[in-house]
Amino acid sequence: MSQEEAGPSVFGFGGVVRAATVVILLANLLALAIGVAPNLSTRLVQLGEGFWPGYGNELRNDPIEPDCDAAELERRSASCVSAAPAPSGDPFGGKDPFGGPAPAPTDPFAGKDPFAAPAPAPAPAPAPAPTDPFAGKDPFAAPAPAPAPAPNDPFAGADPFAPAPAPTVSCDALRNLHQQCVEQHRVYDETLARITPSVRRYRAVEGLVADVAHFGFWKHTLVLVVLLGAASASSARMHVALRTPESRAEHVAAEVSQILTHVLWMSSCLADWQVQRLSTAEVEDPALPPMFAAGFLVLAAMHVVHLLHPRPGLDGKPSLTRILMCIPLYAWMTLVSGVWFLGVEHHWSGQAIYLHKFIAYPNIYLGIGLYVWAGMLLSETRLAQLAFDVITPWRVAPNLLGWLVAVVSAVPTAYSGASGIFVIATGKTVYGRLVDAGANRRMALGATAMSGSLGVVLRPCLVVVLIAVLNSQVTTDGLFSNGLLVFGLTSTLYLLASLFASGQSEPRPPDTSTEPASRRSLAAVTQLVPFLLIAVAVVLAYRVIFAIHVNEHTAQLVLPVGMLLLVAWDRLLRPGLATRTLATPLSHASRETSHHAGALLMVMAGSVGFGGVVERSEVMSLVPQDLGSPFLAMSLLVFVMVLVGMLMDALGAVILVSVTLAPLAYDNGIQPVHFWMMTLVAFELGYLTPPVGLNFLLARQVIGPESYVERYPAEGFFRTWEHLIVPVSVMATSLVIVAFVPFFFY
Repeated sequence: MSQEEAGPSVFGFGGVVRAATVVILLANLLALAIGVAPNLSTRLVQLGEGFWPGYGNELRNDPIEPDCDAAELERRSASCVSAAPAPSGDPFGGKDPFGGPAPAPTDPFAGKDPFAAPAPAPAPAPAPAPTDPFAGKDPFAAPAPAPAPAPNDPFAGADPFAPAPAPTVSCDALRNLHQQCVEQHRVYDETLARITPSVRRYRAVEGLVADVAHFGFWKHTLVLVVLLGAASASSARMHVALRTPESRAEHVAAEVSQILTHVLWMSSCLADWQVQRLSTAEVEDPALPPMFAAGFLVLAAMHVVHLLHPRPGLDGKPSLTRILMCIPLYAWMTLVSGVWFLGVEHHWSGQAIYLHKFIAYPNIYLGIGLYVWAGMLLSETRLAQLAFDVITPWRVAPNLLGWLVAVVSAVPTAYSGASGIFVIATGKTVYGRLVDAGANRRMALGATAMSGSLGVVLRPCLVVVLIAVLNSQVTTDGLFSNGLLVFGLTSTLYLLASLFASGQSEPRPPDTSTEPASRRSLAAVTQLVPFLLIAVAVVLAYRVIFAIHVNEHTAQLVLPVGMLLLVAWDRLLRPGLATRTLATPLSHASRETSHHAGALLMVMAGSVGFGGVVERSEVMSLVPQDLGSPFLAMSLLVFVMVLVGMLMDALGAVILVSVTLAPLAYDNGIQPVHFWMMTLVAFELGYLTPPVGLNFLLARQVIGPESYVERYPAEGFFRTWEHLIVPVSVMATSLVIVAFVPFFFY
């Protein structure tokens, strides 16, 4: 629920909202461009190969000119003379000129006298004196110089009859070098001739796309999006809180808590920056702490201005409970983290460290911005209204209509990345159309909150992708295949609960239309056909042009483009339009994106720090590593996961659970896929359970004062709390089944 109704920005902060809107819009467009740049670069290279064979290997860059001199090598080859065989230097050919004739072959003694006395043995050389180990030589004497040639020697001591030295260069090798050099110059000249002006223009474009594909500032972009989105949400006072301030005391509590939050974050980032400056180690992304610190300083100043200039109408009666509930969720998380890091650990840079962990996966959180943008663009089309127009002519019972809406919404919920995003995008339409169909306000609010809960286990939900990224024990295929079973379970249970609540509807207005229901439904289907064709065309275009298939890794790149084209058709090209404009819906969607993305990202940033406190406090060390059996371990984990879902957003909770609780589950014999299916259902139960109930908060944020169903009287306990009882009972029953029934199949 917003702290104040979204409307004109307060106290002259309209410029902040406009700047944040423009920058976040540009960041989203940049993320789209960078996301498809690698695939587009590959396609452009392939296209270049089609136009100019060899483009990829030869024409993408200027060839390097050979450093050899062909003319010089040719001159040396022409003057090179092969050396004659070197003479042996023995004029007698190895024969003894003084030797006698060879002995006759018949002489058995080979010319020797068999009766001659043996020749005396040669006398041994005299041994050196034993007292002189160097045999009379000076071991320290310098080597004797070579004798100088006689002054009258015309040959300077050289042998005039010595053979000429052999040449040091082989003429054959020299000729081969010349041929290779000529060939290299030929290839170089031909390649240069092929690089025509058209090739240069083409490769300039292709090179630009390749450079974009290597964009290295994702983290910096995410920091800008978070800070500017937070500024936009603060300007419109749209941060997520349990209650809206209705008194001066509640207003002061909300603003002071946010001032303290940003001061704590700023101080931690400055401390982190100081640590990095004094460190001798190489620092990665040193500009991020100063960026964060400057942004938090601006945010703190904005809330000081809000504190001094409250909005009019704050004349309600305060209470301690309401004062605490008016503090935004991200402020609660950050204040708890600050108390821990400063009061317990005395670690000033602790919160900044977890901000670094928050931006460690920039593509994930920038994807949140893209999904929110796609959702806001969806709200600018007639898609949701036309979908209702297909169903409502048949006068479906309101409770069954609410169930059908939740089931149909599961697919866009999965594609929007998280349950809250779809609620933000379509919550107002869903709630209004259900009330118009005869649903009471409580039933309509419960169905609106449930519309974002059933699809989180379906492909291509971003939360499941993050689970697979952080846990090598599971894959997206395994999670999504089991997610289909969970979806079937939850949707069936919700149908049964809706049938049970059938008597709780309001009387429906009579159908005054004279046109048959089938014709009215068919007319709505006909109007939906162009939307379907555009969606199919976008999917095919991405596949053909970029070789990108729509899946859990690429949906964030495809959805916004598809929604932009749907808005263009619905507001600019559709036949019969009285006013044709694209600027108004695009501006409104981008502004709402800056508000809601900023609020969500601040909750996520706060939850990462809060998760760090849980991790560093070693609360989980109090839990025995061996809980006795998988059943007992699951019982404890179910309780803990619901609490985590009540306090943290899904992405931050997945990061925390992956580090702390997942290994405990695996060590106690719980299969990884089973554990994560239970975790996802527990998270969704937490998002529907008071006192937080994030899905209800987001639904009320977009619906407005009409969603305060507590203000409308109701009879009986069930009717009073129907909006909570039905969703919570459905998800709680699903959780028990998902958590414990699979043990019978181990």
